[in-house]
Amino acid sequence: MNIEAASKKRNPPPMVEALPADGRMSWVVNRFEELVLSTILITMILLACTQIFLRTFFTSGLLWADPLLRYLVLWSGLLGAVAATGQGKHIALDIIGKNMPAVFAPWLALLCHIFSCLVAAGLTWAAVIFIRGEWEYSAAGPLSLPLWFWNSIFPLAFFCMAVKYLFLSLLQLRQNLSQSSKRRERER
Repeated sequence: MNIEAASKKRNPPPMVEALPADGRMSWVVNRFEELVLSTILITMILLACTQIFLRTFFTSGLLWADPLLRYLVLWSGLLGAVAATGQGKHIALDIIGKNMPAVFAPWLALLCHIFSCLVAAGLTWAAVIFIRGEWEYSAAGPLSLPLWFWNSIFPLAFFCMAVKYLFLSLLQLRQNLSQSSKRRERER
């Protein structure tokens, strides 16, 4: 293997895997996500401990607590997925990328971001249709709130993921075009 190929292998082209955390807007969004997730987690822990205490010492519990805990787990899972998307810590399968030449990696990352954005947008649309059905056949959920309220996390979370993947796509495209122009200038 020649030296140029070895250096390209060690220093692959840069890829945008997470939203930049240095901007004011990113900081506000990240803090808000952390605050909401922390609040949900604390509520879940307190509610579960209260249920255990009541069942152990009073052989009864709060009837609404178990269904509420189920929805809070759902909310924390989906909001955690939104936060992971923006930080580049989401679940990803890299079947093709590890076998491709490094020069194609940023373009493959762009393609993956665009695909993920489209999938999240499609899931948002499906979730909106689901919520419309819940609205029409409204039934009461925990705390006497309608089920559409508790299930509204689906379109909200998928929409946020789609927006984050859109930003990742735009950042990756800008970086790819910048790298391409720099490469052309070096070749001149």
